[in-house]
This record gives sequence, structure tokens and C-alpha cells, in this order.
Amino acid sequence: MHTTVKVNTMSIPAFDELPALLQSVQTRPLFVMRLDVKPIVTVGATPGPFRRIGIVPSGTFAGERLSGKVLDGGSDWQTVRSDGSTTLDGRLILQTDDGTNITMAYRGIRHGATDVIQRLEKGEEVDPASYYFRINPVFEAPAGKYEWLNRVIAVGTGHRFTYGPVYSVFEVL
Repeated sequence: MHTTVKVNTMSIPAFDELPALLQSVQTRPLFVMRLDVKPIVTVGATPGPFRRIGIVPSGTFAGERLSGKVLDGGSDWQTVRSDGSTTLDGRLILQTDDGTNITMAYRGIRHGATDVIQRLEKGEEVDPASYYFRINPVFEAPAGKYEWLNRVIAVGTGHRFTYGPVYSVFEVL
């Protein structure tokens, strides 16, 4: 039996009627990245959001196709929303082991039960399955060995350790 959904005057197929390629998302690992973050700078309540900033002086990333270090100068501008979730707006410079500089910008969101988030904010270790922490990186790479990154959509899962976050980053195929 085929199920269709009517949207205005147009019928669209249900998920189970779509080709397999359109029923799920496939990914391929890019790298795991560990960031060192200085103590959070709290700006506080502004005319817009409650703002705080994580300054990133260093870090590392390692994967099958690229590895290296995170250069000093990155930051993560965070917005703490009224629903308790935190949105992320990060900018980093990745330097590969062979000396190529690549920018990585990401948006993300972290949320969970109030007690879990409070424990995270205190620097306590919590189970990564107890909260949601996701990012969507975009890269800018120069012509050459890593220019393929310019045409990649990526997603990442995060976990907050006492020294900073660790992200598993994947290319969406």
C-alpha cells in the first residue's frame, strides 16, 4: 500500500516510497577534534541574548584524511537561551600536519536536563548520552590537497570534558 501526503495541491510520497538513498543520511568520519578552552568569558545579558565566549588557544584533530593542530585565536560565541539550551557559533583555524591552514566555522546546539547541564557547567564529567551536543562545521581550504573540504557538508557530535570539548566530525555523503 502506498501512502502519500497531500501538501496544498501537490502529493508527495511517504518515506517508505522514496528510493533508499533518500530515506537516510550516510556519513564518513573526517576527524576527532579536541579543543583546549580558557575559562569562559561571560558578557551576560545583552539587549539580545545572554552571551558568553569560549576562547580556544589550542587543540588537535586526527583522522584518516587529515590531522594536525588547532591554532591559537579561535573562539566559540555562545548564546544561552531562555529554554536553557546553548547555541554555539565557533571559528577555528586548523593547521594540518603538512602545514596547510584551513578555516572551520560551525554552528551548534547543546541542551539537556537542567541538572546535567549544571554539572557540565561546573566542569564535572557526565555521560555523553545524557545530553544533546551537535555541530555543523563548514570549511575553507586553499587550492590543493584539501580543497575537497570546500565542497563538504559536515556534522559533529560533541562531549564536554573538564578541559574542553571533543568533537567527532563526519562528512555527509
